[in-house]
Amino acid sequence: MKKTIKRTLRVSKYVIYKETLVDYKEHFWSFLGAFFGIGIIAFIQSHSLSATENIFLIGSFGASSVLIYGAIQSPLAQPRNLIGGHVISALVGVTIYKIVPDIIWLSAPLAVAFSIVIMQYTKTLHPPGGATALIAVSSTGKIPELGFWYVLSPILSGCLILLTVALFFNNITSNRSYPTHSRFIRLLKKKHAHPHKLKK
Repeated sequence: MKKTIKRTLRVSKYVIYKETLVDYKEHFWSFLGAFFGIGIIAFIQSHSLSATENIFLIGSFGASSVLIYGAIQSPLAQPRNLIGGHVISALVGVTIYKIVPDIIWLSAPLAVAFSIVIMQYTKTLHPPGGATALIAVSSTGKIPELGFWYVLSPILSGCLILLTVALFFNNITSNRSYPTHSRFIRLLKKKHAHPHKLKK
């Protein structure tokens, strides 16, 4: 009984330590990743599109940034989830909008609910995807006019920008590794261990 209590206390202390640990280096790279990821999208928005029509810098990208730069080990932050979750949710959102465009009390819950279920079935669950679906049915102005182009841009193109930045900043030090997929990690290790072989 005493051993069990002591072990429980040790585990609890470790969990509390990990959860409250302030890792300044980790926060620094999270900051840079989010800054450049969102910054590039914002730059494209401000220089290529009308300032009054915010169609490229959508809110769900901010939520994705929290995951892919700040919680890089999370299963929900992996590339499959980032891209698959957003693209699937965008497809669902646009489809629902075309079926019931003027009944927001029906289209909004349908878009979010269907996007969650399909993400679950395809193993691409990404919480910001719900927002992507909701934006498709609840926005005014240019986004509804985009139709299925909304899936390609801003959604897919924005996700690719965020992912490219994440692959750079999340692997820039030996303490960070993204994505967590074992094949990718082995490829990185092989590249660093035998750089001359890859050049041939």
